[in-house]
Parts: sequence; structure tokens; C-alpha cells
Amino acid sequence: MTSIPDKDRSSRPFVSPGMPALDLSGKPFSFFEFWPTWLIYIPVAVQTLVQGLFHRSITLPLLANPCLSLGGMVGTPKSNLLAQATGECRQVILDWFVHTLDTQSMETQIHAIRGQLDKHGMTWPVVCKPDIGCRGNGVRLVKNDTELEAYLSGYPSGAGIMIQKLASWEPEAGVFYVRNPGGEKGRIISLALKYMPYVIGNGFHTLSQLIELDPRAGQLKHLYLERHKHNLEKVIPEGEPYRLIFSASHCKGAIFREGKEYITASLTDKIDFLMNEIPEFYYGRLDIKFRNLDALQKGHDIEIIEINAASSESLHIWDRNTSFWEAMTVLLRQYRILFKIGARNRERGFRPPGIVALIRGWRLERKLSKDYPSTN
Repeated sequence: MTSIPDKDRSSRPFVSPGMPALDLSGKPFSFFEFWPTWLIYIPVAVQTLVQGLFHRSITLPLLANPCLSLGGMVGTPKSNLLAQATGECRQVILDWFVHTLDTQSMETQIHAIRGQLDKHGMTWPVVCKPDIGCRGNGVRLVKNDTELEAYLSGYPSGAGIMIQKLASWEPEAGVFYVRNPGGEKGRIISLALKYMPYVIGNGFHTLSQLIELDPRAGQLKHLYLERHKHNLEKVIPEGEPYRLIFSASHCKGAIFREGKEYITASLTDKIDFLMNEIPEFYYGRLDIKFRNLDALQKGHDIEIIEINAASSESLHIWDRNTSFWEAMTVLLRQYRILFKIGARNRERGFRPPGIVALIRGWRLERKLSKDYPSTN
């Protein structure tokens, strides 16, 4: 590949309107940011065993949200939680429906989905994603019938597909919320801003070259090159931003930044009000689209994409400036909170699921995830 001088590297990354400037100088990511998940969670596993002995139940965290199967830890359809929302909470969740892939002809299934789109007042493009899944697997922006057919063709039979309205705005944040059962008010324990990675065209370099030269994307080529294989030799026009991913998932290449300074009393009150409109919901992360930072801090102009429950992460741990010890401290604290909430709900009369149910949920999610279509 032709060598390209450093002076052509952009010093001002493109960011979505409504998001603060993104600093990409210095290190592109933390040394542990892309370690295997199992390795990151070894300390959590050890603590879970200790907490399980102390509380006399290793599955107590599955009671964190007792109206949700397995507390939303694993193998739980996203739609199960969203369907429980009432009032204003239901209104701010982006409209959605679930289609279960079956043995009918592709034409029949597309016709059924089009009928549901009309019923919900939804138009192209829409977001398609697995109803059971995590970490951005299988999420795709679908723009027409042809793309829908391609998506369905790569989907495992019998699995549910959540089809959701596209958000009004691109800025996105992960907001982690917890509330003690019986407590009057919950709190936000983490807020992270999610940045979509872009490269900026200069009129003579190909997309492949632009990715290679980018300080961060150039070291994560395995996340981007296959996804954009049909455009790698395309020359991107001067000044044109080219978006490398659609789904703001960390493992797919999104950039996360600590956003605790944007947690306000108004935002906390708003999230607390909304989450109180979901029965027995005490622990989870909301993935939120918002107009701009001012609106987010006021709790205005927000749209909920989805709500992740017991298996949620505080996304600020993937900020490049978060130390390994701080990240571990945050994860360990999260799971202590899970046990605490689970213990309180057990005192209230809820019974924790058995380990067999947990294993079944894990196996189901793992089996389905292997066959999901690629994420864009």
C-alpha cells in the first residue's frame, strides 16, 4: 500500500451534531480495552462465588429485576422488558415490534413485516436486531425490501427479530441506573457518551487508506475492513465524513468517553420517573439518543433505544483514560449492588431462579448469536 505522510492525518475528528468535540490525540485506547470478555470478568467471577457463599445463593443477582426472566442477565428477549413499560416511559422508547422468523416463504414474511411497519407508522430505514442478543450482535440498518430480505436470509429460523424505528438524533449515551427496592429514588451511577468513528475524505485517498491512517481505526482494522469491503477502494470526496459503524457498540468499534460531568439532578429525576413506570425495575443501563448535551442534562428530547438489565456494564470503563484498577472497581461494585438488590427482593418474597435456568438461558443466547447476520 502507498505510504501516506502523517501531515494528512485529520486533527479534528468529525462528531455528530449535538456531541462535544472528540479528542483523539494521545493513546487511541486503553491497554485492556479489547481484551477477551472472559479475561476481564475473572475478578467478577471470583467475587460472585464469594458473594454467593455469603448470601447463600449464587443466582441472587437474577432477582435484581424480579418481573423479568433471569433479571435480564442472559437469554432474555429485549422485548420482554420494553413491553412492560407504561405511561411516558413507553412513549419515549422508540417504537418497535418483533417478527419471529418461520418456515413461510420470504415473500410472505416480508409482506407481514411491511404490514407491521404500516400499522406502527414506521417507514424506511428501520433498525433490525436480535430480540435475544447482546454486545451489538446482528444489529443492522435496513433501508428497503431488498436489504430486509438479505438480513432475514442470514437469520436463524425460530429466532425473534426486533424491528425498531430509527432515532431522530444521532448523539447517544449509556446511562446506568440503580434503585433500592422500596427506596423512593434511584440514582445514575455512570454516564458514558458514545461516539461513532468516522474518517474524513480528502478527495484522493481510498477508504482503505483513510482507515489505515486514522490513529484509532488504523489499529482496529479487523473491525472495519470486512464490514466495508465493497467500498475499500472508493475515493472519499474531500471533506466528506464516512461513518465506519452504525451500531454504537464498543466491541464493534464505537468510542466511549466518561460523561459523569453531565449527570444532573434534572436528568436523574427524569430517568428515575421513567424507570418507575416499569414494574419492579431496579438495575440496568439505558441506551439513549438525545438532541444535544443541553437537552440531555435537562432530561428533555431523549429517546430510549433499549434497556439492558442485569448483565449491563457501566460503559465509561471503556474510556481510554479509565485505568484497569478503576474499571475493575466499577465492575466489582456493580455486582455487589446486584447481590444487594437481589437479597432485598428475596426478603420481599421473590425466589431466585436456579442455576439450571441460568445455564439454559446462556446456552440459548450463545446458540442464537452464532447464527446472527453481521452488524453494520
